Amino acid sequence: GRYQTRSGIYPGVLYPASKGGLPLNETTIAEVLKSKGYTTAIVGKWHLGVGLNGTYLPTRQGFDNYLGIPYSHDQGPCQNLTCFPPDVKCYGFCDQGVVTVPLMFNENIKQQPADFLQLEKAYSEFATQFITDAVRNNGPFFLYYPSHHTHYPQYAGADYAGKSPRGPFGDALMEFDGTVGKILQTLEETGVINNTLVFFTGDNGPELMRKSRGGNAGLMKCGKGTTYEGGTREPAIAYWPGSIQPGVTRALASSLDILPTFAKLAGAALPDVQLDGVDMTNILLNRGASERQTIFYYPIAPSEKYSVFAVRWKNFKAHYYTQGAIHSENPQDSNCSSLFLKRHDPPLLYNLEADPSENYNLNSTEWDSVLKQIQAVKEQFEASMVFGESEIAKGRDSALEPCCIPNCTPKPTCCRCTSAL
Repeated sequence: GRYQTRSGIYPGVLYPASKGGLPLNETTIAEVLKSKGYTTAIVGKWHLGVGLNGTYLPTRQGFDNYLGIPYSHDQGPCQNLTCFPPDVKCYGFCDQGVVTVPLMFNENIKQQPADFLQLEKAYSEFATQFITDAVRNNGPFFLYYPSHHTHYPQYAGADYAGKSPRGPFGDALMEFDGTVGKILQTLEETGVINNTLVFFTGDNGPELMRKSRGGNAGLMKCGKGTTYEGGTREPAIAYWPGSIQPGVTRALASSLDILPTFAKLAGAALPDVQLDGVDMTNILLNRGASERQTIFYYPIAPSEKYSVFAVRWKNFKAHYYTQGAIHSENPQDSNCSSLFLKRHDPPLLYNLEADPSENYNLNSTEWDSVLKQIQAVKEQFEASMVFGESEIAKGRDSALEPCCIPNCTPKPTCCRCTSAL
């Protein structure tokens, strides 16, 4: 429920050898819900740190159970790993010179490298068993499923490989869809579908540098790593039969709003810190207006010097700075991949309702009042922002890379273990 600048998860992302992680004094959704007796689990991609002796793993951050890879599954050599049956090697090379990606159960490594052909099946079984056990125990539950799909390198098991017309990307997406379907089926079979909120969304736009293997932002400009709409705007689905009426809302909302919304629905107290999220229940349950009027956009490497790059206020979005990203390489639009930092004074201004592609800058004086309003909310927000110490800047130590055979040599190649899931 807080911008990454407050908690120190900047610039960029954490790596297998990172010394830092999500600070333990930050409050996760799992910790909020545990205060109301919820049992909690995460299955999939954590990517908020491992640290010395598992300091930052999800089991230290409010989750009772964990099965997954503790960071992105391209953060280890993948050229010799099998991504599709019978033995189709993963496309590309991924990160080199580090350990292969481990599959962890709670705080123990079960496999290294993770078996991509069986990974989603293991996740699906873990998720459905968690739900079944929670219902059997007559207790409320929270399941967080941050999927690796459809991130590079794509993979899929025998049930989905070669089954979609979209190639490897489509097969990965179909396998992900299959797991979501099994989770919903389990909610039905256990009789709790009408008493469970399912919230589905994404974290960032497509990695355009991967071309057809990277996804597509449709009308939206650019992709991952930028503060254009293609980099940050995501669809979302909220499903709760009997409580949420079918339909579409255009109300403004953010993933920052999930924590306060879940807290409200569970009757849990909010953490006593500066939150950036707001309660979405009026949107979800009443088809009402949003409590949110603004969104602030930081680049992948935020700094106090440049502060926010863009501000959305109602239907309008002002860009104070723009910069492309390697992840967003697009031959059709140099703005997407140019790493040159551009300052805009006055800011670029777009009406996203009329111009979702951010093509037509509203640069006439008739929009001055809108820019003044945006500048006012920007200054108010910046006055509230206290940058936390950067966890990424704490650096890396190769000794911290997860290894199933501690202290083996030569590392990283000696870190190999196989275990039945």
